[in-house]
Amino acid sequence: MYTGDFSPNVRPIPALRARVLTARGRVGEAVAWAREQGLSATDDLSYLREFEHITLARVLVALHREQGAETHLHDAARLLQRLLQAAEAGERTGSVIEILALQALTLHARGDVPGALAALERALTLAEPEGYVRIFTAEGPPMASLLRRVARQRPGWDYVRRLLHAGRTTPAGQTTPAGQRLVEPLSERELDVLRLLGSDLGGPEIARELSVSLNTLRTHTRNIYAKLGVNSRRAAVRQAAERNLLSRARDR
Repeated sequence: MYTGDFSPNVRPIPALRARVLTARGRVGEAVAWAREQGLSATDDLSYLREFEHITLARVLVALHREQGAETHLHDAARLLQRLLQAAEAGERTGSVIEILALQALTLHARGDVPGALAALERALTLAEPEGYVRIFTAEGPPMASLLRRVARQRPGWDYVRRLLHAGRTTPAGQTTPAGQRLVEPLSERELDVLRLLGSDLGGPEIARELSVSLNTLRTHTRNIYAKLGVNSRRAAVRQAAERNLLSRARDR
């Protein structure tokens, strides 16, 4: 169900569907979507169609995997570079992170491992303060391979380690079994935060309740999201309920 408002429709449902089709290997149907929308890698770019063009880049990479044609990777690489410049100019950090992640996968597929790692490390640096998880773990084995390379080069990077744990614990498209133990358990303080995330309190109110600064609360929340493999408060509470973590927090 999609309910619109007065804001521009920058994430059209057909584009979202094309992403799902691509992820499920139904690339031909995703290509048909791109043709219906009149999209090409050489289009003039605009913010209103940015999501669609990023989706097109995903389709081109998938076409390369399916057909092996280097032209698809070449077109994807050029499109992503132009999208990156536009997103950076518009200060759209979320788009920049996704584009860099896709650039890393594209460069890796072209055999440019150093370039792929440089793009991925930049994406990770931007993503870490906001606690992004799924944007990396949903890319499956190709991204996991790159993340392992980053982890070997920078063994002290906890964020990368948490992403690898999240990817192993909750593979794309699967639901974590109820009661499954976390690879990296929540700390006692994180359990306190988790309990209050399940309440009606806002961020500043939770910080006051726990006698911590708002920045400290945000750090705890990012860590919780990373360990649970989620990217929202509601999803964290749902995962906590499935794993019986909320009862543990209440028992303390």
